[in-house]
Amino acid sequence: MQTTRYQQVLEMVRRAGILRPLDLQDRGIARVYLSRLYRRGLLERIGRGLYSLPQADVTQHHSLAEVSRRVPSGVVCLISALSFHELTTQSPHEVWIAIDRKSRLPRSLGTRLRVIRFSGAALTSGVLEQKIEGVKVRIYDPAKTVVDCFKYRNKIGLDVALEALRDYRKQHKGRTDDLWRYAKICRVTEVIRPYLEAMN
Repeated sequence: MQTTRYQQVLEMVRRAGILRPLDLQDRGIARVYLSRLYRRGLLERIGRGLYSLPQADVTQHHSLAEVSRRVPSGVVCLISALSFHELTTQSPHEVWIAIDRKSRLPRSLGTRLRVIRFSGAALTSGVLEQKIEGVKVRIYDPAKTVVDCFKYRNKIGLDVALEALRDYRKQHKGRTDDLWRYAKICRVTEVIRPYLEAMN
């Protein structure tokens, strides 16, 4: 019975990439199996309450997978999304994540977190799902990320928003329709207009 449980847990980690004690609880498996497998060297503790296989490929976006496993309803945004889409020279030292205005703040994750509250269409529009280390990561698409940077320019700096806009224009030549659409949703049309027109 125990061997079967160990195999089940290992298979769950293989499929999910990163496992939490809560995931075992949902399957009716005692959390103690995680710590036993960890002590035997069959699992690695990669963060508080987060486990993966020791030989798992760790990518440069590992922290995004960690945070997404802990805050599945969150959406990677702003500097972290810019970095993922290669639209900035900034190297984020924390994960920027958007949550609903009414959601509770995530508890300490072990990974530095910058939480921004979005609401309505500004929260739900432009969300992509990416697989990172086997974990489903929700992240804003490039155009939505650029527009968000103008909306939150006081938090990240106008220079970062302008760099992102320039890089977006280089990578996605002629695709400004998405920028205008998201600018309308996020109510920053008049903010972004002069910069977009100056780049035409």
